[in-house]
Amino acid sequence: MSASPAPACRFQSFTDPCDPAQVAPRLAALRAALAGLGLDGFVVPRADEHQGEYVPAHMARLAWLTGFTGSAGNAVVLADKAALIVDGRYTIQSVAQTDTALVTPTRMEETPLGAWVEANLPAGGRLGYDPWLHTVDGLAKLEKAVEAAGGELVPTVLNPIDALWSDRPAPPVAPVTVHPRALAGEDAAAKLARIREALAREKVDALVLSDPHALAWTFNIRGGDVEHTPLPLGYAILPREGRPTVFLAPKKLGNEAGDAIGAVADIAAPEALAGRLKALGAEGATVLLDAATASAALASLIREAGGTPRAGTDPTALMKARKNETELAGARAAHLRDGAAMVRFLAWLSRTALAGGLTEIDAVAALEAERLRTGLLRDVSFTTIAGAGPNAALPHYRVTEASNRPIAPGIFLVDSGGQYEDGTTDITRTVAIGTPDAEMRDRFTRVLKGHVAISRAVFPKGTSGAQLDVLARLPLWQAGLDFDHGTGHGVGSYLSVHEGPQRLSKLGHTALEPGMILSNEPGYYKEGAYGIRTENLVVVEPRRVEGAEREMYGFETISWCPYDRALIDPALLDEGEIAWIDAYHAQVLAKLAPIVDGEAKAWLQESCRPL
Repeated sequence: MSASPAPACRFQSFTDPCDPAQVAPRLAALRAALAGLGLDGFVVPRADEHQGEYVPAHMARLAWLTGFTGSAGNAVVLADKAALIVDGRYTIQSVAQTDTALVTPTRMEETPLGAWVEANLPAGGRLGYDPWLHTVDGLAKLEKAVEAAGGELVPTVLNPIDALWSDRPAPPVAPVTVHPRALAGEDAAAKLARIREALAREKVDALVLSDPHALAWTFNIRGGDVEHTPLPLGYAILPREGRPTVFLAPKKLGNEAGDAIGAVADIAAPEALAGRLKALGAEGATVLLDAATASAALASLIREAGGTPRAGTDPTALMKARKNETELAGARAAHLRDGAAMVRFLAWLSRTALAGGLTEIDAVAALEAERLRTGLLRDVSFTTIAGAGPNAALPHYRVTEASNRPIAPGIFLVDSGGQYEDGTTDITRTVAIGTPDAEMRDRFTRVLKGHVAISRAVFPKGTSGAQLDVLARLPLWQAGLDFDHGTGHGVGSYLSVHEGPQRLSKLGHTALEPGMILSNEPGYYKEGAYGIRTENLVVVEPRRVEGAEREMYGFETISWCPYDRALIDPALLDEGEIAWIDAYHAQVLAKLAPIVDGEAKAWLQESCRPL
């Protein structure tokens, strides 16, 4: 472990803000508060009111209470016990970050939230919850579990944690910026017209935009209210007829953003949202709510006023996923400059790592510096995953000053990305430090075979990510191996690096359509030893197939960076795979050689030699 000071990064911190020693007094204070409210327990989700991947600091209640900082999870606090329920990605992290003498980390795959509540809530127990932090569907499942336990589910008007959190940060008020048509490719008025057509087809009177990504996309605005994703936190109500209303804190809006929104919508403070929803309810309106992000509180406001909330799919999700030609051109440009930054970084790493003295944090800082050299980086698109040795076996590892390992002979994995105004990037490369052993080369090559299989896939219109996911796994399955995450996720356009509904996964049931950007990132993880992942971003595109009787699609690769030749075992590759890798490396060289120089260019030329 490194004891030296961590290098400075503009967009990332390496301190762990949570202290397990704080769990005991905070848990005791919460239990006392619950007793005063006549409650026997309380559910503390990681989510904020928008169900976002990143939550603003003042909404990080789960981290404040338990110390756990992962991106998903729930705590349930009863009078005599407490559980922290997380998915398998966070098993190790949850144990490390909380006080396990008081809070029991629990795997969601084995004991979901509802099952834990049903098994542990005492008969007659009153379980409290904050209705702004649970979706309609999530609340229905919780209600079922509480009913099975013979208890009562009780909404709270105020979240009891907020009164206990003495140094709670203020809500963010980052300025809202205009995302110009030159980058968006379509103006807000045209998007609103398409949304109104969708509402007419759905036979609803209005749509509530509860997902800030949808708000940003619809009105061509961006913000800075959460880490690594340029989001303005807020809402909008879009009636089928008439002007929309956008609900944003006035402090966020300067003249340019206010004028741009005001050209197509009314603007109101967030405090006015409840009154507008009640007014819709009083009119007997049927209001579409996004099942994935709309809180149960929104549905209650509409229903109690006499309206009909309908939980369903936000029509903007698919519209946003299908990138237009302007957005795709921006993504390609962003990936070229990002690829050059990756090449400069990997060339530096190859020159310096074997000499010793480098740590994971040094690598994170060096890579961020290379992206900053572009002059166009607005943020990293997520906290860089830089894992040496056994840390590489943690798919969602985040280095801290406490966990920071030296980069020593073996495997080093770096998964990173950038936010540029013209595109969002995400790329993973695994490299050998020194000479890899035969097992490492075998595993790397099997992962690469799956990655190439996705890259070369041709498939009929209507195919979902779930149908393609097996292609990435088959070379691993043939050796009795697998990985426990999806093969790929959707990616936004200067928005979230994790965008739905498109995905390459066993759970990815949305049909893939031209213009969708996805990651292609199979992996292999040997716990306690090393991990491997290889990732490019791809775009779904129409594919001409001679003699085809159906409309066919394929993938355009838009990430450019060599694979580590030292880890490739050509004996495991067939002729088609070798040809694809050689052709990819030829393209990498042709695209990046003109925009790198010196030692980086020499490294690139050597790395792109044919197999």
